[in-house]
Amino acid sequence: MNELREVIVKGGPSGLNQQILAGGHPLLADEPLEAGGTDTGPNPYDLLLAALGACTSMTLRLYADRKGFKLKGITVRLRHNKIHAQDCKACETKTGLIDRIEREITLEGDLTEEQRQRLLEIAGRCPVARTLKSEIDIEDRLV
Repeated sequence: MNELREVIVKGGPSGLNQQILAGGHPLLADEPLEAGGTDTGPNPYDLLLAALGACTSMTLRLYADRKGFKLKGITVRLRHNKIHAQDCKACETKTGLIDRIEREITLEGDLTEEQRQRLLEIAGRCPVARTLKSEIDIEDRLV
């Protein structure tokens, strides 16, 4: 299992701008102007999609390198929206709205159709995708 890493997020006395320290790396988060922010950084859903996209690309790179695939590049495009549960055939939830993430993966290189399909299958196994698809327990406490 991976070493437990901590992410620290600090908000100021006003506004929605957030200072993030993730594994020692500084980041910003904010909301767009129309949502009451100052648009100085990605919003929380953008960061979530970025995590999924980065994990997907890294997982595909590791797999392709291990298998000797001639994968030259990977582009992952992601979008998040809400859909009616009744419009999702594979979902257990049948009422209300559910979150949908659309993930489009472009693979560059001299790959067979079989290799491309295998990489698509492997994309669903990236750790962040598996976390998002699993039951998640968030434990909150004041300190």
